[in-house]
Amino acid sequence: MTAREGEAMNGYRSFTDLILSRAQETPGRAALVLLDEAGGPGGGQTARTVSYGELDREARSLAGWLQEHGARGERVLVLQSCRRLFAVSMVACLYAGAVAVPVPPAGGRRHHEERVTGIAKDAAVRIALTEAADAPEVSRLLARAGYGDVACLPVDAVPGAGPWHRPDLGPDSVAFLQYTSGSTRDPRGVVVTHGNIMANQAAIGRALRTRPGDRLGGWLPFHHDMGLVGQLLHPLWLGGTAVLLTPAAFVKRPVRWLEAISRYGVRVSGAPDFAYDLCLRRITDEQLADLDLSGWETAVTGGEPVCAETLRAFAERFAPAGLRSEALTPCYGLAEATLLATGAVRGPGGEPARIVADAAALERHELRAPAPGAARRTLVSCGPAADGELRVVEPESGEVLPEGRIGEIWLRGPGVARGYWGRPAETALTFGGRTADGDGGHLRTGDLGTVVDGELYVTGRLKDMIVVAGRNLYPQDLERTVQRVSSLFGAATAFAVPGERDRIVVVQELRARGRYDIDLAALTAAVGNRLTEEFEVRPGGVLLVRPGTVRRTTSGKVERAAMRGLFLRGELRPLHEEILPEVRELMTAGAR
Repeated sequence: MTAREGEAMNGYRSFTDLILSRAQETPGRAALVLLDEAGGPGGGQTARTVSYGELDREARSLAGWLQEHGARGERVLVLQSCRRLFAVSMVACLYAGAVAVPVPPAGGRRHHEERVTGIAKDAAVRIALTEAADAPEVSRLLARAGYGDVACLPVDAVPGAGPWHRPDLGPDSVAFLQYTSGSTRDPRGVVVTHGNIMANQAAIGRALRTRPGDRLGGWLPFHHDMGLVGQLLHPLWLGGTAVLLTPAAFVKRPVRWLEAISRYGVRVSGAPDFAYDLCLRRITDEQLADLDLSGWETAVTGGEPVCAETLRAFAERFAPAGLRSEALTPCYGLAEATLLATGAVRGPGGEPARIVADAAALERHELRAPAPGAARRTLVSCGPAADGELRVVEPESGEVLPEGRIGEIWLRGPGVARGYWGRPAETALTFGGRTADGDGGHLRTGDLGTVVDGELYVTGRLKDMIVVAGRNLYPQDLERTVQRVSSLFGAATAFAVPGERDRIVVVQELRARGRYDIDLAALTAAVGNRLTEEFEVRPGGVLLVRPGTVRRTTSGKVERAAMRGLFLRGELRPLHEEILPEVRELMTAGAR
């Protein structure tokens, strides 16, 4: 997208005005192509198309009901598994001048229920939008948590409503609250305005070179920023088409994602690193032979650390299907910046820049080439700043660091959100970063990285940093090392537990289901030995657990803080564990 095209699209006071314009100008154009879960295109997958006119009519009807029930300026919970109904609900909230609060759909798992009710409490929601099949469960869930007065409306059974009135909205009007993947009991809602959306959409358009009328799509959940802003709102901003399948459809059969790209002419699609890895492991040669990925011009990878090996292997594996290596586009973003912060597509034959760094030096926040025979780590560029300012700052002193130095990533620009809902102290701390020379208004991301030749390399997470014996260890490095110990190992998490000396604890899932008649003690010992060999640290605890124990956000990020809490409270049920006595004492204290 050119700067002129972006400016033209941002000639609206609000995102609501833009969608209304799309519906008026191109009512017959497909806004959504919704794929079912029956199978791949060759195996019975069917599609439902929703035009801009249809989306507009359904959203207006629901918006009239919302306005009639006093939702203007109020928070409205959007809790739906149906992609069409979610889109209608989201647009209806924008039409009504309400503040949408997307949350995970009803799932029955305890921590999901706690998260939904925690968000409902924090946002003080007035209305919950769901679907007929889930409405009774959602009503009971809210009632059990003490929110029985929240009106719960199944969107697929909207009663008669009064007339809809176009709201008077501007750039500073709040569009939605994006709840981050923080503590289940203490969620934080990022306040995203219409101005934030418009600015970030323009940045996405420039960075990814999207074009008016493009087809974009994927399977990412809409209650996550990458799915909501990138795969639903951006196609609407372009006046294009969102080609969508469900997260469950992708997980059950990953080839469905690539089949959708192949069959429906999707130019831009993306997901976190784990999704590309899942495709590598689960897509067969026979399935690959039926794919045509030559039209997939931009394959965004973001939402978690980008693994150089995943990029290399994915490009090589799917080259026979027409995928060009330059299509793989690492990006960096976060909900507090609406979505995209850095990233850029490459020219023909171009690939993301890489830096092979000395692993031991990285632990000391130093970037240098590895010595012969030394441990090394490959960093992948996430591109230049997409909009606004990018700085790397020493987090304690506020010193702005030069290129090549590692520090906290700070951002400033029109896409940076207003702050956290109802949390002035946290907002001031996170969104009011001030450099040593007094320059304020920066978003402190909590991520660590460095800038080289104007491009960002993310090295880790400040809050997840594990400091042992004066060394800074990145948990994702520990996790990847442990996962290579055995082919039986699936998801893993590593975190530090505080004491007189911080200790590393590893929770490792086994892929096998059913009986676990393997030598679990030997596997546990192998994990400890591997960490000692590669990092010269002895873990304070190693737990082997069943599949599904390691908590992840809906975008695939490991929830290390949540796992640490479960461990310290003794709420994990391992198949086998080896825990040092001093760490077990911490568990006893944490359970009190």
